Amino acid sequence: MSGDMFGIAIVVGILGLIFGSFVNALVWRLHEQEEPADSHGAEPTHKKNRPAAKDLSILQGRSMCPSCHHQLAAIDLVPVVSWLALHGRCRYCQKPISWQYPIVELITGILFAASYVWWPGGFTPVGAVGLSLWLLFVTGFMALAVYDLKWYLLPDRVVFPLVCLAFAGVAVNGFGQTNGWELAAHALAAAVCLSGLFFLLHTFSRGTWIGFGDVKLAVVLGLLAGDLPHMILLLFGAALLGTAVAVPLLLRGKANAKTPLPFGPFLLASTYITVLFGERIIGWYLGLFGLR
Repeated sequence: MSGDMFGIAIVVGILGLIFGSFVNALVWRLHEQEEPADSHGAEPTHKKNRPAAKDLSILQGRSMCPSCHHQLAAIDLVPVVSWLALHGRCRYCQKPISWQYPIVELITGILFAASYVWWPGGFTPVGAVGLSLWLLFVTGFMALAVYDLKWYLLPDRVVFPLVCLAFAGVAVNGFGQTNGWELAAHALAAAVCLSGLFFLLHTFSRGTWIGFGDVKLAVVLGLLAGDLPHMILLLFGAALLGTAVAVPLLLRGKANAKTPLPFGPFLLASTYITVLFGERIIGWYLGLFGLR
């Protein structure tokens, strides 16, 4: 890696830390907004001190402590650094701030930097636009993964914008290419097949094997996979990652056959790997059999 590339990777990683901070705020605000009122329209008892709707706005609300809801100053919002400086506690109420916050920020930063270093689309104008869109996907993926791990749900308010963004990505990928329509058709076929498969699994199991949120998310993942071979790799990778996590939990007695395990994070992680390294993995696999 050249010095210039290393420097840009650091800058992109810092940008990822900032977006990771946004992910934490987004996940908390979405969950707070989704808390239902009772039949008389009143707030649940445990949410009597919930901030006003305008303060929970994704675009207009100011950053606040999730415990005391005190508005945070700029010095409190430096990714990772502020958490470490405050020893993981709110400056105003002294209540603990979850490890989730710095971990999500760090992971997002690493994923951003790695996306730049191993971006397969090149850095032509079209490739640079594709990378920019991809970093937005990474941000959305992090939000979905955190939400699914905490509450076993993939919120439509994150999934649906990603669907629109995925179609935009397909358009960018095919822009200026003589086979642009063919690439779009392959991506659409992958999306239909993956979402259709998940719909059948959801219907057959009545939602016990796979949630309907995964069915909707599959549209995004299929479009990003781009074709059926990459879609198969994505699905295989998700199953492999899920097995790698589930088996040790079962062996240690920390889970059983009825323990819920969200599939969304494994799908998202496998999609990240497939987009960045899918072509190399498929080429390596075909090479084993002398097919490439």
